[in-house]
Amino acid sequence: MEGDCCSTSSSTSTGDQKRKQIRQPKKEKPYRGIRMRKWGKWVAEIREPNKRSRIWLGSYTTPIAAARAYDTAVFYLRGPSARLNFPDLMLQEDDLRDISAASIRKKATEVGAKVDALQSSLHQAASSSESSNPSRVFQKPDLNKYPDSSDED
Repeated sequence: MEGDCCSTSSSTSTGDQKRKQIRQPKKEKPYRGIRMRKWGKWVAEIREPNKRSRIWLGSYTTPIAAARAYDTAVFYLRGPSARLNFPDLMLQEDDLRDISAASIRKKATEVGAKVDALQSSLHQAASSSESSNPSRVFQKPDLNKYPDSSDED
């Protein structure tokens, strides 16, 4: 009777593992520091160094916008040696100031919102009228400008 109990528990645990593998297929994240909500929005957040708290970087419609917000925050937190999603798009500044979490959040959300708006306008322009003005060029905004420290939250 004891043998039956032990054998069923071991088979149950392997059965549970198989069910978990079937239910939760391995999801591949397209970029570092972001995740997708159930309803399709992309969110970005980052942990503060040596703390348990997180800095909320916002919710975006595209994964690229969320990844750029993360890149901005991680660059200001960890400096030029940070592992970035888009290292070629980040301006390498010599004088990285030690700024607060609120300033980092503000700068990251500004960058993410600009990229999100740019991505959305590009998508809308491409889907609505591809033949109306194909030679239209979008000017890229300066996403690497330091935030004003006087407007901190």
